[in-house]
Amino acid sequence: MSVYKTFYSRLLLNYIAGSLAALISAAGLIIFALKDIPKDEYVRMLAVMLISITIMLGLEWAVFIRQVKPIRLAFHESIDSFVDMQMIYLRTHRLPKSIVKRILGPHLFGLAVPAVGLTLWLASTGQISLPPYYVLLAFLGGLFLAGMHAMIDFYLVSHFIRPVLEELHLRSWTLFGRELTLGGRVLFSIKRKLKWSFFLIGAFPLLLYSLAVQFRLGNWNIDHFAFWKWAGIVLLIGLGFAFIGSWLLTRELETPIQHLYERMAEVKVGYLRTEASDLFSDEFARLVSGFNHMLRGVRIQAARNDQLVESYFATLAAALDARDPYTAGHSLRVAEYAVQIGTLARLPKHVVDQLRKAALLHDIGKIGIRDAVLLKEGQLAEEEWEQIKAHPVLGEAILRQIEPTDEMAAILPGVRSHHERYDGKGYPDGLKGEEIPLFGRIIAVADAFDAMTSDRPYRKGMNSGTAISILEKGKGTQWDPYFVGLFVEAYYEKKTS
Repeated sequence: MSVYKTFYSRLLLNYIAGSLAALISAAGLIIFALKDIPKDEYVRMLAVMLISITIMLGLEWAVFIRQVKPIRLAFHESIDSFVDMQMIYLRTHRLPKSIVKRILGPHLFGLAVPAVGLTLWLASTGQISLPPYYVLLAFLGGLFLAGMHAMIDFYLVSHFIRPVLEELHLRSWTLFGRELTLGGRVLFSIKRKLKWSFFLIGAFPLLLYSLAVQFRLGNWNIDHFAFWKWAGIVLLIGLGFAFIGSWLLTRELETPIQHLYERMAEVKVGYLRTEASDLFSDEFARLVSGFNHMLRGVRIQAARNDQLVESYFATLAAALDARDPYTAGHSLRVAEYAVQIGTLARLPKHVVDQLRKAALLHDIGKIGIRDAVLLKEGQLAEEEWEQIKAHPVLGEAILRQIEPTDEMAAILPGVRSHHERYDGKGYPDGLKGEEIPLFGRIIAVADAFDAMTSDRPYRKGMNSGTAISILEKGKGTQWDPYFVGLFVEAYYEKKTS
């Protein structure tokens, strides 16, 4: 509701300010130009202006209310169908164009027709001594003012409706689960906007000045100072309109370009869930539609790539587990425990995802160890144990060969360091405390818990409570006390719930 109130108040203020500015400019120029006519004629001309302004405001207000009615209904009454919502969305997009028609219709002719008609009648009956061609000049001046007013209102309303369009998008998703869109339809081309804007901005000051001078030249006994004072006022009015128009035109072109640039920047850093908003009714609507269509294709391809990567990691983990039926499922369970710890530690979602991949492949180096050593049921000889201890380094070396390297870079430290101890007595690098990479410290806890609770050929897995007790005793020596604490606390909370 607040969106509509803000929009309506801005539109109403713009309507009042624009009408007053145009009327004051037109009336001021005409009245100042005719200040030397007799007082009774001057009063009659003021009466003509008041009558014409009253007629104009009545007609224009009726059209104004009719133009904003569909938008008001969208915010004050329930919309029963998506078709109705799409119609309102389209009417909102067309509002700037409708504003132009209102200004060049009821606004211009609601003022001009009564003013011209009454003035000519007064002149024909001898009540004013105004030459008929003055009426023509006044009409042309009003036409130029209305054109400039229409251009300024067009760009202002184009800016005002964008929050309304965004709110309509949101309401459509909420009510109907469907997206409102122009589908790339062009309602008002950039070519037409630029053509008429450049013409009005360039020609308006000159044309207004020329018409005003014609009024003043009716009297050849002109004081030069007074003439240039008058000319300066006219030129300032014309240049002021031209400056405002050029600023609004610049904003009109800059806004969609900046919007698309911001969406492209989001895509550049890997955020593919973004989309450009369908807020523009010119050729930028086609660019937005094409950009969003392209982005949907990129998302589909990215999802397929993610599936391939996930399948690749799962296949590697399954291949490792398949070598030893007694450790089947070990990698998946370690990954599950590691994700649990990472989530408890409030790690960002993408970091937790990298942690899961590192945990899945933490033992991948064992692929390079001979079956006679890896599957041996008895006690390992010292040389054989050294081969087992080499698997973290071997796993890192294997994964370094996989492309793309940036996909693997984040998980390599976890694979290499998952057998490091917090007290520095682990392998392969003897790292201590927080020198051990984050993933290595987390996977070490998850790996130890699963190893203790899983059956082996030479022993039966211990119960979870005993394994938790061992983890607690090893806090600060074998394992990171913070991550052990999170895991143990979650275990007891689950047990008591």
